[in-house]
This record gives sequence, C-alpha cells and structure tokens, in this order.
Amino acid sequence: MSSQHTEELHQDEHHGEGMTKGRILKVAGILSAITAVEFFIALFLVPHNYMPLHIANPIYIVLTLFKAFYIVAFFMHLKFERIGLMIAIIVPILFIIGLILVLTNESHYWIDLRG
Repeated sequence: MSSQHTEELHQDEHHGEGMTKGRILKVAGILSAITAVEFFIALFLVPHNYMPLHIANPIYIVLTLFKAFYIVAFFMHLKFERIGLMIAIIVPILFIIGLILVLTNESHYWIDLRG
C-alpha cells in the first residue's frame, strides 16, 4: 500500500465524519424548529398572556443556547475537531458567560442601592 493511497483513505475517512448534505438538512431543520418555537412563544403565547414574560425569557435564552451549540458544532465544524481545541474554545466562553451573569447581578445591586 503506497503512502499516497493511505493518505487518500485517511482523507476519505475524515470527510465521512464531516458534513454531508443530509446532515446539513437535519441541522437546518433543527434550527428552523427551534426558531419556530421561539416565534410561537414571542408572537402568540406572550402577547395573549398564555405565558408570562418572566417565564418566556429564560426559555428564549435556553433555546438560543441550543441554536448557538448547533451552529458552532456543525457549521463551524467544532464537533469534528480534537478535544483540546474544543476545550480551548469552550472554557473561555463559559468564563465570559459567568462574568456576564455576575456583572448583571452586581448591576442590579447598584441600581437597588440608588433607589
């Protein structure tokens, strides 16, 4: 088996675990379904008082995080990368999200202190 033949097999294996047309359509369908649920909540449930806004907002956040996961994992090909690269990208993002949450909580404290 020549080196070139081995390299071609390796490239074919790598492309096999990548994005296929079927997988792209599946991910696009999932993203469309999540978006449809968000629109249904925003345009029907909340305006007609079937769901209060303080319940709808966390649902929006969770659905948006699911969409962000699918976009990053599949369309940015992070799902197909090595674990070290995934950790190098995901851990700082988690710290940034934590920082935003802490700063949001702190800002409410300062607003309440003024009032």
